[in-house]
Amino acid sequence: MNMEDLYRLLRTGHVQSQGIVDTVPDPLLVLDESLCVQNASRSFFETFKVDRDETIGRHIYELGNGQWDIPELRLLLSQVIPKSTAIINYEVEHDFPGLGHRTMLLTARTLHHPDNGSHSMLLSIVDATDQVRRDAAKDLLFGELRHRMKNLLAVTQSLAFHTRTESRTAEEYRDDFLGRFAALVEAQDLAFAEQDEAGLAPLIERVLAPYAADPAAVVIEPGAAVEFGPRTIMSLSLVLHELATNAAKYGALSSSGGRVRITWQVEDDNTWLRLMWVESGGPPVTPPATTGYGTKLIQSATTYSPGGRVEQNYAKGGLEVEIVIPLGGAALPG
Repeated sequence: MNMEDLYRLLRTGHVQSQGIVDTVPDPLLVLDESLCVQNASRSFFETFKVDRDETIGRHIYELGNGQWDIPELRLLLSQVIPKSTAIINYEVEHDFPGLGHRTMLLTARTLHHPDNGSHSMLLSIVDATDQVRRDAAKDLLFGELRHRMKNLLAVTQSLAFHTRTESRTAEEYRDDFLGRFAALVEAQDLAFAEQDEAGLAPLIERVLAPYAADPAAVVIEPGAAVEFGPRTIMSLSLVLHELATNAAKYGALSSSGGRVRITWQVEDDNTWLRLMWVESGGPPVTPPATTGYGTKLIQSATTYSPGGRVEQNYAKGGLEVEIVIPLGGAALPG
């Protein structure tokens, strides 16, 4: 074999080797025993927006703006070739030139050359930024789900414990409890359907839908667009359900010709919501002799979670309720 044939053979082997390296979809470096770059995949050049001249022959810690020059990584890489160890998915967070802040996973393995007894290193680099963000989002979502379920179960337990049992049949207790529980389910369904926030108008419509068979019985006047987080949605849903239930049992919705009118407005530079519940055309109204659980529920649901207040006026013409809730920027432009 003459020199030309030998050169052609070596050239063919090099081209084939480079072709194999270039088929790797993730960035790949081949380092010698001193951790200088012997070869790099096309994906490495494309990902980090560098060319061969500024990569081949340079020490790995000199690449880019020194993004791989990390003390912990130095220690790990120094053990790969002499001890034939491996690094699996070592995480590097860095502001890479032309890429921004990214999370890279490095895997390093020893490559043996039996013909001359030398060693080199294969270093693959996986951009895991999107996956890390998705995992963080899932963890956050799971934590929020656990928090919501804990709150939901706590409220359900409170409803079951405080729903009155004295002088009542099992059916009456069941109907009261299931009615309040259904309001919770509606609130949760609305909150999850809208993901993070839900609107006031859809909430009122859904809670009062069972009582709106007669269009004249429930009047919901258009108001400013307002959105709430899940906790406020749950609390306000309970309040509206309790008011509607009481109206159907004893108030305006218990007799023909009765009416409930709901209005709201945003005040003080979108910092407060004032919602009015006004009943008319029903039986004569008298203040209750004792404070029942329904009234306590309305008070606590308004003040505890949203941090608002509620006032109930047992006027002769019908119950009037004013609910004031802080918005914290939840109002939307009209």
